[in-house]
Amino acid sequence: MSFSPRAITKDLLAGLPERVRNILVGRYGLGKSGERRTLEAIGKEYNITRERVRQIEGHGLALLRSSAAYKAHKKDIDALEQMVAGLGGVIAEHTLLEALPVPPTDRSHAYFLLVVGEPFKYQKEDDSFERRWHVDADAMEKVQTALHALHNAVDPDNLIPEEEFLEQFGTCLTTVGMKKQPRDVLSRWLAISKQLARNPLGEWGHADSPHVRVKSMRDLAYLTLKRHGSPMHFTEVAKAIEKLFKRPAHPATCHNELIKDSRFVLVGRGLYALKEWGYNPGVVKDVIRSVLEREGKPLSREEIIDRVKRERYVKDATIIVNLQDGTFRRTSDGKYALK
Repeated sequence: MSFSPRAITKDLLAGLPERVRNILVGRYGLGKSGERRTLEAIGKEYNITRERVRQIEGHGLALLRSSAAYKAHKKDIDALEQMVAGLGGVIAEHTLLEALPVPPTDRSHAYFLLVVGEPFKYQKEDDSFERRWHVDADAMEKVQTALHALHNAVDPDNLIPEEEFLEQFGTCLTTVGMKKQPRDVLSRWLAISKQLARNPLGEWGHADSPHVRVKSMRDLAYLTLKRHGSPMHFTEVAKAIEKLFKRPAHPATCHNELIKDSRFVLVGRGLYALKEWGYNPGVVKDVIRSVLEREGKPLSREEIIDRVKRERYVKDATIIVNLQDGTFRRTSDGKYALK
């Protein structure tokens, strides 16, 4: 950045009446402490109402925009506008402040330039989007429309790898008439949405999905198993959680959480799989019953063993013992069916 936001705000504020200047300094944290003051706190200091403080604040900003100091720094405001345009032209407030090349101590001054600068338009936070700024109203409408379309297109239970998700977002943008954008711009636009989010493994989905807003041990275990792609022993799950997420995971605690959650199925001694992979809950007898119900006809012992072992990590002898249970009967041709 070829200019200092702190120096510009100092020049802008210098020509204001003292009370107006002090109110703006307090409201935007432009003093030495960097602390932002509330309307109520400032009102008590000057013995005026909150609404009167708000009016003085608005009057002060209007004075700045028409001041000689503002005109003198017009080229710097224009440079900041080009910088915001280069970041995508539409950007979440927190992303913008982090992206501007200013030290943290000067961010309040950079923010003040956004508030004062005529090219910059602010949009309040709502149910769908974060607080955001733009320098192109048409682009903002198209980006928001594309984000809504992307949210509607994504299955709430699905997780999508980042590259695939960015490609899908690009398609939504093309549909509303936006040109192809660089990856970093797409990522910044995604940060505007409150409905879409990225989990710790870089996969995207609905922000309210437990697979995205990961909070509990169960959610971490789910992501771990999904990433692994095949059944894991609970001790392996615990170790993988510590490695992937840098979170402590005691094996016994992990085991208890897996037992309680219907997303997981015990498929062997301490081995767990995801139900969504096609595994059915229950003991071996329940699996045999499910197999016979699905097939709708008697099966040989070998056929039953083969199908059960696709869902459970057990010995053949265990399956044979369970076939002797009173739940099943043997047909005249030596096959097994439900009694």
